[in-house]
Amino acid sequence: MYLGELKRITLPFTAIVGLEKLKLALLLNGVNPSIGGVLISGPKGTGKTTVVRALADLLPEVDVVKDCRFGCNPSTPDFFCEECKSRVSGGAALESTRRKMRVVNLPLSTTEDRLIGALDIEQVLQEGIRALKPGILADAHRNVLYVDEVNLLPDHLVDDFLDAAATKVNTIEREGISISHPSDFVLIGTMNPEEGELRPQLLDRFALHVAIGSNHSIEERMELVRRNLEFERDPDGFRARWSDAQQEMRERVVRAKESLESVELDDTNLRAIAMACDALEVDGVRPDIVISKTAITHAAFQGRAQVTLEDMKLASQLALSHRTRRGGLLEPPSSDDIDRAITKAVEIAKKNDRRKSPTEVPKEDEEPAEQGERRSGGRFGRQSSFAQFERQEGKKKLPEK
Repeated sequence: MYLGELKRITLPFTAIVGLEKLKLALLLNGVNPSIGGVLISGPKGTGKTTVVRALADLLPEVDVVKDCRFGCNPSTPDFFCEECKSRVSGGAALESTRRKMRVVNLPLSTTEDRLIGALDIEQVLQEGIRALKPGILADAHRNVLYVDEVNLLPDHLVDDFLDAAATKVNTIEREGISISHPSDFVLIGTMNPEEGELRPQLLDRFALHVAIGSNHSIEERMELVRRNLEFERDPDGFRARWSDAQQEMRERVVRAKESLESVELDDTNLRAIAMACDALEVDGVRPDIVISKTAITHAAFQGRAQVTLEDMKLASQLALSHRTRRGGLLEPPSSDDIDRAITKAVEIAKKNDRRKSPTEVPKEDEEPAEQGERRSGGRFGRQSSFAQFERQEGKKKLPEK
């Protein structure tokens, strides 16, 4: 007899001591899943898995097609699974319902068929229909895909869920038969750096990154122990005591989600984001997009109608701390480098917002040789926009008498 999945009793999200930056990064993805997920790195015993599991209770509801096993979004018919498309083409009216987002776990022991799904070849041969046994990537659609110990997964499994994360579609191909279904999920991974690093390609797929350590104060450690002991003695009573805080946070997430579309990221701040990424020489333009989405989401979460420097600093810290630079030749920028770059970029962008602006930007604290190299075209044959702007400003000044 099938008993179903046992319900896991988790510590309330709002009762977790410390880890404020991590909790914020997770909540922002709950508000705006299009940000693209979080990579959490830290040593064992720092609460990485506890926080992710606790997030499930705060995730908002989403609209889904009723009776669709993939959870298709009724407002995006072009992104329907084949079963929903077939129902629509047959003249059926699809009903919608609401359900909470949930956290779908990807265990280390997962096989490829369990991850991407499998074709029922027997049914295909006997009945002539393309019968699919959905896998974890089907369950993860419009949910959170949680990959614990992501750095220990086999490369072929990593490639499978990275392909789905990039295209938002999962494709199963067997015996010359191909079936696809939507698989749009928030990717959350945890890792212990002591057990091995991640490939740069995988690092880049995680939109945000938070590194945590066991740096609690004595008082925080004591409070952490108190709450864990209380929770173990009486889980239901403990959760009841935190129910108001949990409900308040759920409502805050919903309000932020509803106000996302109305938050303004003006051209001045957008230019500053592009200039800062240029100055730091991060690879590609994905960081610019992630910073913009995260800054908008953070502004909504804080109840603001416009993106501020505070939003951009927070977003830049989360989006850039794990990304290699200059084609992989440079390590990720430090926290101070990121703050300096975005602060200076905002200053320059504000001066430059009423006239045509360059599209690139400068580095501070470079060695003289590097400065000369960039002014003459740089390693990539271009100049920094900070440097371009400063030279233009210098030409406007009258010579001293």
